[in-house]
Amino acid sequence: MFSSQEGGKEPVVMEAKPVSILWGSQTGNSEGLARKISKVLGNKGFAPTVYDMDDYDVSKLAEESMLLLVTSTFGDGEPPDNAAAFYNWLLSDEAPKLEKLKYSVLALGDSNYPEFCKCGIDIDQRFKALGATPMVERVDCDVDYDDAFEGWLKAVEDAAGAAASEGGEEEAVPSEPEFGKKNPFPAKLLNNYNLNTEESSKETRHVEISLEGSGMSYEPGDALAVMPVNDAAYVEDLLKAAGFTGDEAVEGTTLRKALVEDYDVTNLTLKSLKAYAELSGSEKLAALAEDKEAFKAYAWGRQFIDLLTEAPVAFETPEALLALLGKLAPRLYSISSSPKAHENEVHVTVGVVRYDAHGRARKGVCSNFLADHKGEDPVRIYFHHTKTFKLPTDTSLPVIMVGPGTGIAPFRAFLEERAATQSSGKNWLFFGDQHAASDFLYQDQLSEYQASGVLTKLDTAFSRDQEKKVYVQDRMREKGAELYEWLEAGGHFYVCGDASRMAKDVDTALHQVIAEHGKKTEEEAAAYVEAMKKSKRYLRDVY
Repeated sequence: MFSSQEGGKEPVVMEAKPVSILWGSQTGNSEGLARKISKVLGNKGFAPTVYDMDDYDVSKLAEESMLLLVTSTFGDGEPPDNAAAFYNWLLSDEAPKLEKLKYSVLALGDSNYPEFCKCGIDIDQRFKALGATPMVERVDCDVDYDDAFEGWLKAVEDAAGAAASEGGEEEAVPSEPEFGKKNPFPAKLLNNYNLNTEESSKETRHVEISLEGSGMSYEPGDALAVMPVNDAAYVEDLLKAAGFTGDEAVEGTTLRKALVEDYDVTNLTLKSLKAYAELSGSEKLAALAEDKEAFKAYAWGRQFIDLLTEAPVAFETPEALLALLGKLAPRLYSISSSPKAHENEVHVTVGVVRYDAHGRARKGVCSNFLADHKGEDPVRIYFHHTKTFKLPTDTSLPVIMVGPGTGIAPFRAFLEERAATQSSGKNWLFFGDQHAASDFLYQDQLSEYQASGVLTKLDTAFSRDQEKKVYVQDRMREKGAELYEWLEAGGHFYVCGDASRMAKDVDTALHQVIAEHGKKTEEEAAAYVEAMKKSKRYLRDVY
């Protein structure tokens, strides 16, 4: 509550306007923005309350007067784990009418995916269908969301109106860290080697980076953001296809330098396809832009340069080319080290993308940047902290980790942390890949942890070492009775890796194990899993 006074009149007590701020996040971006919104609106005379969507009491929604919702989308248009229950309830027949509600949605997404911002879009449309009134229309943010967020927040402030122009001493909004997204730390790459043998069809790099002089810190479960640069040879091919030399002046630098360092020159997105189709007048590309499934099929194995060969365009200015491209975004990697085991270092485990398609060699931008890095130039980095994908604070509790392929990354960090802190809780790892002889990542270290007792159980699934393919979810079912015992003992269950297939198959297996060995119905098993999610005992780092 605030007071103001004019002349000799009695102070007028002004009630701060309540506003609920809900966030749904897989990696922590939405949570960070929600807390920033709360700080800013609190300083403007509002009474904000921030809710993890998993913790929000949905029975309150019909009585809310003002609500702001920030959510990401991951996988194939799916809600984040902590938003799934709210999302499913809102889209069900159980959701009430919301005529009292004024709201706004900030949707985070990645335009590289066809279902861009789908979770936020669905929630916004459902709010409208239930009678709620948007105080500010939904804003859809791409990976480079800072400007869009600031514009949306200013519009929310203006639409809501300040509850008081004076309110005593304001609490300052936390300042940005010295090194972050806007100012990455120029780190030295210390070590970089292939974890697979020469016989493997894969290339998985173990990358070690120095934090000396950065003042930065992290915890197991966090992610490392790497700002890559584009492949110089690819940029030269793009310049040639676009009819430029690369020496043209743009944005205070040369076109070549801008394309190498600042712009996303590889990813073929639906947004860039639509814009290029209009510019080129290509009926084929225009038709693809209107059919998401056809676009997905066309885009596989293709990059932006393929548009230039499909329908050549004479660009009038270099700015016309840049207008079709998004900004080069950082890549997030699950950290595979504990700072207690590697002082002033951070490690990541990187699957390198290299293949041929449509007559051209294709390379993953950041994975090849790191794989081919010789250590001379700095690697620009910052940390992406998460409050969810963490080890239990009670170190006596058991931990179950499912991480095939590069999904092992955070669990190497977890094991290093559990060893360094001498945690008494048991640790169980399910790891899988193609072949034991060539693809057993971190095998020596895992064997040492088994011998020392840090790693209580290790179950592997090498899919192509026998006629019938075997995966981590199969091993879970085989060990279902013991797995259920660990869960009943308060075990925390973690999954890291591919969201579209592996994580779904593991989730299905988890439900089956609980139903069979807990002697539960499908509905009871589903309720058990939901309770694990609510208590933050079932956590996923999936992509």
